[in-house]
Amino acid sequence: MRNKLTFKMNMPEINLYIVIIGIASTILLFYNLYIGCLFFFGFVYIVAHNWRITNIRRKEWTNYIQNLSLDIDETTKKAILNLPIPLCILEFDGSISWYNSKFNDMVESPDLLGVNIDNIVKNLNLRKVLNENKEMYTDIKYKDREYTIVYNVIKNEKEKNAKYLMMLYWLDKTDHLNLQKQYEDEQNSMMLIQIDGYEEVLKSTDEDKRPLINVEIEKMLTSLETESKGALKRTSKDKFVLVMNKKELKKLECDKFSILDKIRKIDYGNNLPVTISMGIGIDGDTVNENLKLASGALDLALGRGGDQAVIKTKDKSVFYGGKSKAIEKTTKVKSRLIGHALREVILESENIYIMGHKYPDMDAMGSAVGIYDICKSCNKFANIVLEETNESIEEFTKRLNSMDYYKNMFIDQDTAIKNCTKNTLVIVVDTHRPNHTECEELLNISEKVVVIDHHRRGVEFINDTVLLFHEIYVSSTCEMVTELVQYMEDNVKINKLTAEGLLAGISLDTKNFAFKTGVRTFEAASYLKKVGADTVEVKKLFNSDIKDFITKADIIQSSKIIDNNICLAYSNAEIDNINIVIAQAADELLNIRDVEASFVLGKKGNKIFISARSLGKINVHVLMEKLGGGGHIDMAGAQVKDVSLQTAYKMVQDIIEENLKEDK
Repeated sequence: MRNKLTFKMNMPEINLYIVIIGIASTILLFYNLYIGCLFFFGFVYIVAHNWRITNIRRKEWTNYIQNLSLDIDETTKKAILNLPIPLCILEFDGSISWYNSKFNDMVESPDLLGVNIDNIVKNLNLRKVLNENKEMYTDIKYKDREYTIVYNVIKNEKEKNAKYLMMLYWLDKTDHLNLQKQYEDEQNSMMLIQIDGYEEVLKSTDEDKRPLINVEIEKMLTSLETESKGALKRTSKDKFVLVMNKKELKKLECDKFSILDKIRKIDYGNNLPVTISMGIGIDGDTVNENLKLASGALDLALGRGGDQAVIKTKDKSVFYGGKSKAIEKTTKVKSRLIGHALREVILESENIYIMGHKYPDMDAMGSAVGIYDICKSCNKFANIVLEETNESIEEFTKRLNSMDYYKNMFIDQDTAIKNCTKNTLVIVVDTHRPNHTECEELLNISEKVVVIDHHRRGVEFINDTVLLFHEIYVSSTCEMVTELVQYMEDNVKINKLTAEGLLAGISLDTKNFAFKTGVRTFEAASYLKKVGADTVEVKKLFNSDIKDFITKADIIQSSKIIDNNICLAYSNAEIDNINIVIAQAADELLNIRDVEASFVLGKKGNKIFISARSLGKINVHVLMEKLGGGGHIDMAGAQVKDVSLQTAYKMVQDIIEENLKEDK
């Protein structure tokens, strides 16, 4: 109501009063001539006075606007002239038409008018700015200073034909970047250090020399502390914590962690080499998060065989070192403990699935059947998930399917997924990578997963396992399963064919007991022989036909020797078991004198299979890991999809040559 009242009390415009007076004076002329004339003359005066005053005020307002525009123009000019950042105005051909004092100070040239901007700064795409018709930004480096150039197009309307100019603002961000770099360099990194196989190394040394090894290790790590300006603390007899800033860590990266090589040279009569594993956590939001990252990095380093440094952030992991083989542990306590725990887990489960990796070999299938027999000894029925067989396990699966003992043992993926629940026990053998398993979906459904594997650990890993048996120094998963059979609480009886499958897996991964063979390997083989494994029948599992021999001969003929000690070969053969043939060919190539490593490629469908073998001096696991594969220091492989054989061959060759450059 108050607003409405205010509206009614507002005074009308003055022109309305004049019109009312004019109408009133006209009406009065009809009723009273004298009074009407008086009012009419008053009306004429008011109109004339109003017209005069309006003109005066219009002129005053025009003058005010003009003066204000002049003031604004003058202020704008002064602001541009005194702008605290470099500024220049360009024609679209790049010539400088105007610049302020800051730009002149930046360029340090007496006369810049008409000079093309390309003579000062290269690669400024001025035409693109005109086409885009919007502000654009370019980062450049000029005279050791970092700038962001802001482009702004303006139109000059005063010209007869509209003229476009370009204003370039030079924002100096050098101090900001230096401060940002200083902040990043001063961030703390957490490093956990562990001496690999500490007890075994000391036992391999004379008792009077053992303290000297300890002193030498601590001396080298203290030297690392001093050089990196960090803080070192020994937390136990074989573990250390080192804190340093990121800048010093980058120096260690550039040096490729030479501390690993220095410690490996410690020699006081020890039969086993002294090596360390380093887990480094950086770029965490807190110190505690860096510690967790470092712990995960150390687990990765140890899971890959030790003697290496792993730098872990929230997004990725970077590996250095890894030149030594893992030290074989003579104690079987862990196998006994895992065997007991596995038995308890099996007894608690009603539904059990066993699976290996895709394209399973005899190590995966032999160990899977070994676990099947363990379950059977515990009066639990288990299934092995197998979608399809391949040449490497075809003979073995035929024998299994022909016996009632293994009746209904194999199931396909769809059946397993359909019947799997969160309480289903899933036992994964011969792999630890989720995407390499026969059926990854089972890992997402089940909450009870057991992993038994001997491969060097990669970045991808099956997490949240109820039981993990991961020993990278062991020759094969079949050896691990054989030890579980031996040392479970109750005596487990295995079938003769199961024993032959386990022995075949050990033979495959050790290349007939030539590689990665320790005392425990022979003990496992001896036990399998004792329970009925026939070595002749095992050999028959690996028999090949004449086509395979011809293909291997062609591979050997295609061999190329790199740096006098690395053999690279390929096969164009279109055969189903090409992955097996190239693996066998890679083994054969190591028989060539002076050859330390071999790489063989073969194609099957849209995949390129790569098999890599080494006598131990060259770490083929690290090389294959760059192609998404993995394995061991002396035996590894990879698969590459949707590329030609020639492209894959070039990729492998480039990786080999890059590794050779790093070692020189």
